[in-house]
Amino acid sequence: MKIDPTTITIKEVGPRDGLQNEAVFIPTADKIAWVNQLSHSGLSYIEVTSFVHPKWIPALADAVEVMSGIERVPGVTYAALVPNVKGLERALAAQVDEVSVFMSASETHNMKNINKTRQDTYPILAETAKAALAAGKTVRGYVSTVFGCPYEGAVPVEDVIRVTDALLEMGVQEVSLGDTIGVAHPRQVQEVLEVLLRRFPAERLAMHFHDTRGMAIANVLVSLEMGMTTFDSSLGGLGGCPYALGASGNLATDDLLYLLDGLGMQTGVDGEKLREAARLIQEKMGRPLMSHSMQACQGQEG
Repeated sequence: MKIDPTTITIKEVGPRDGLQNEAVFIPTADKIAWVNQLSHSGLSYIEVTSFVHPKWIPALADAVEVMSGIERVPGVTYAALVPNVKGLERALAAQVDEVSVFMSASETHNMKNINKTRQDTYPILAETAKAALAAGKTVRGYVSTVFGCPYEGAVPVEDVIRVTDALLEMGVQEVSLGDTIGVAHPRQVQEVLEVLLRRFPAERLAMHFHDTRGMAIANVLVSLEMGMTTFDSSLGGLGGCPYALGASGNLATDDLLYLLDGLGMQTGVDGEKLREAARLIQEKMGRPLMSHSMQACQGQEG
C-alpha cells in the first residue's frame, strides 16, 4: 500500500475532549502534570482545555488555572476550545496559542450542543474568530456530526460543505471533520472526502474520529490514502461528546501512533514518553485506559 506524504501531524485533544465528559474531576495540578508530560513526548499540538462556561463542562472548570500553569515547550501549540468572545477573553488572559471554535453540520445537534440554530451560530463564531485573529492567534474550527447525527441520522455532505465554507471565510486556518458518534466506516469516509477534497485542499482539513464501533483506525487508513495528513486523537482513547448519546472514546493517540510507526510515517512522537503520559493519567483517573495499545501493555505487564 502506497500512502503519501510521510509526515503526519497528530493533534492531541485528550486534556480537553478526553476529560470533558468525565464524572470525576481531575485535580488541576494533575491536569498540568499530564499536559507537561505530553509536551515532552514530541507532540506538536495539545488542546489543553475548554473555556466553555463551567456550568456546561464542570470537569474543565479550572481552564484558566491549567492553561496558565502549564510548562510551555518551544514548538508546541497550546490550544483551547472557545465558544464566544467572553470565553475568548479568559483564554487570551491565560495565554492560549490557538483558539478552536465549534458547531455542528446537523441542525438538531447544533441546537442540543450550542442551544442555537446553525444560522444563529455563524455570527458568534465570526465575532470570536475576528477577535482572536486581531489578538494574533490562529483559529481552528470543529464541525461535529459530519458522518452522522444521533438525532437526524445521515447528514448531507452539502451541509458539511456549507459549514466548512463559512468557517474558512471567517479566517479559520483548519477545519476538523468530526465523526461525533463514531458511525463512519471506510467507504463513507472515502465518499465524503472525495466530495470535500474537490472543493477544499487537504491541508485545510483534519480528521477527528471516534472509535465507537472499532472503525477509527480503518477510517484513518482510508483518510491517509485520500491524502489527509492531520488527525485529532486522545491518549488512551479518552473522551466522548456529552451531547451525543453513544459517543464513546476518541481515536486513541497511542493506537494511531502504532499504525503510523508501522507504516513508516514520521510524526516526531516518542512512543515510550507517550506511554508514560498514558500511565500518569490512568493512575489519576483510577481506571484502565481502553485503547488497544494500553490494553496490550497491561496484558504483557500482567
